Amino acid sequence: MSTATGPATDATRTAPPSPSSTTPDIQRTGAQPTDAQPSGGSAASGDLPAGSARRRTLGWPVRFAMLCAVWGFSFLFIKVGTEGFVPLQFTLGRLAFGALVLLAVLAIKRERLPRSPRIWGHLTVAAFILNVLPFTLYAYAETTIPSTLAGICNATSPLWGMVLSLVALSEDRPTRRRVAGLGIGFLGVLTVLGAWQGFAGTDLAGTAMALGASLCYAIGWIYVRRTLADVEHSPLAMTGTQLLLATLQLAVVTPLFTSWPTSFPLASVLSAFALGALGTGFAFVLQYRLVAEIGPTTAQMCTYFIPVIATAAGVTLLDEKLSWNTPVGALIVLAGAALTQSKPRRKP
Repeated sequence: MSTATGPATDATRTAPPSPSSTTPDIQRTGAQPTDAQPSGGSAASGDLPAGSARRRTLGWPVRFAMLCAVWGFSFLFIKVGTEGFVPLQFTLGRLAFGALVLLAVLAIKRERLPRSPRIWGHLTVAAFILNVLPFTLYAYAETTIPSTLAGICNATSPLWGMVLSLVALSEDRPTRRRVAGLGIGFLGVLTVLGAWQGFAGTDLAGTAMALGASLCYAIGWIYVRRTLADVEHSPLAMTGTQLLLATLQLAVVTPLFTSWPTSFPLASVLSAFALGALGTGFAFVLQYRLVAEIGPTTAQMCTYFIPVIATAAGVTLLDEKLSWNTPVGALIVLAGAALTQSKPRRKP
């Protein structure tokens, strides 16, 4: 799910990717990797012996599969977690566990957090748009809609990103292929929701919140691209700071709207830990390495596997019902999203 920041998944999506850092989430976390490798990425691999570099290259498909699985299961964790805690409390726990993981990694690597007040100010905004708001919206959404539907809504982030980039990014011009992808993606959303049936059986408020969470990732990515593209700190340091700020924001808000939990169900606690430590923290570290090793384009392909895994997990483990239009619509959404991300061929 979107980790916490980035274009299609959240890697700093942090995600999840995207739920994923998201992201989601590269669209799901604060600082987003670009076509240039993160600081130290190419140099590190260049200093490795040939055999070691080869072993690391052979290992990336395994890490890619792990990343897809972690973010794909994020929506199941949200569903289980919100059964024991109110959405704000569950989201706070998720953020706190995720921040602890990234801060621990920073301490081990002896990396410092940014010191510039300007960077902290922009990351405060990014933390709200890319973490606090979408994570909370997904948590509230899954109190009324299946985790499978939430996972499919997450896949619309590239569609939102294209619409917004046409307005906010002057260098991002539309092409007929990308416009067609947007139309196809919209058709896929209508198919998932069963528009021909009058949206019968679909909670429109919950679905709107899930789609709104996906929109947040697109807005946040553009904001970060406009304000923090020239920052020299590593994505790890930027995202660790962003998650810390997001945790502090929700730590202030949550007590104002909720009371202290009367119980701590084990399944919900473990879900918050898994989603935070794995889906929001560890997953970013995985994607950070993948972007440095295989480039952002291949790493972002994780976005297209997330709804498939989310659907399989919801159906098999949560016994959620699946009508024919859900997987068909999801495939149409993914096809449209893929077209919006495609680049025109260069003329020879």
